[in-house]
Amino acid sequence: MPSSPDEAATEHPEITFIGCSRCGTLIAGLDGRYACSGCGWVNEWTEGHRPLPEARRRRT
Repeated sequence: MPSSPDEAATEHPEITFIGCSRCGTLIAGLDGRYACSGCGWVNEWTEGHRPLPEARRRRT
């Protein structure tokens, strides 16, 4: 388990699978975030397995 948010942002995402809660289609997602191509169901982004990486400023 990462010890800081910066560590979590540098790890590779994990491909996870679930049955769609609306139509039952097996769908794949990244770190517990899913969108079903069969019926359009999408889970809440906060239900993911770890925090999303934060945006970083571009150097100018």
